[in-house]
Amino acid sequence: MTDAELAWRVEAVCFNAFPSLKQAILDGWLLRFSKGVSRRANSANPLHPSFTPAHAVIEPIEAIYRRHGQPTIFRVPSFLAVALDEPLTERGYGREGETCVLYGAMDAVTAAPDPTIELSAEPSPEWLAAMAEFQGHTEAHRAVYRRIVEAVAVPAAFAGLRIDGRLAALAYGAISDGLLCYESVITDTVRRRQGLGWRVIASLAAWGREEGARGLCLQVEASNTPARALYDRFGLKTELYRYHYRRQPEAAG
Repeated sequence: MTDAELAWRVEAVCFNAFPSLKQAILDGWLLRFSKGVSRRANSANPLHPSFTPAHAVIEPIEAIYRRHGQPTIFRVPSFLAVALDEPLTERGYGREGETCVLYGAMDAVTAAPDPTIELSAEPSPEWLAAMAEFQGHTEAHRAVYRRIVEAVAVPAAFAGLRIDGRLAALAYGAISDGLLCYESVITDTVRRRQGLGWRVIASLAAWGREEGARGLCLQVEASNTPARALYDRFGLKTELYRYHYRRQPEAAG
């Protein structure tokens, strides 16, 4: 498999792991809508290599987002930046949200079952409440996030690690096309630098291996140096590609 083929495969896996509340497909583009919560879940994305060039679809895509009362946000994978950035820049779209997409083979990571990690096929109310607390969600964000994770249709496991009876580290993983995608990896701020995140992702890797996953991937903000260092030590050593967003200027919409 070429790097480009793997990149497109990972794109689809990540879409499955973090679905949007609504979506539309237009000329090879996937348009995602989730009430403005999360740029990923509210952006226009090339869906396959034969997508219609950006200059030909910007206006109809803008019209659809306008009907939803949302700004148009294009998500631009780095392997498509040459084709996408110029027409969006010409229309005044600003750049933001540089993100790394990491990949590793299952054999290269520390997949370690941990009996102290709670795994569930669905997010419990307690897990969702802890996630909202750790991420500082507003009530509106909390409600949308719950709907997003409950909409995951592929095999998934929601992991929680307790300290003194209270959830202290969380994450979930979703598997499609033989790849485990990590999502929402987070540790309570008062419990960081204790190796809790490592234990959670290692336990999810063990679950993924048992479910037949042969590789792992995740998306992490490029500026999040501590998280990137953790994932590198864990075995996710390949930065497969990056992506950024292009946001419609306010005056345009």
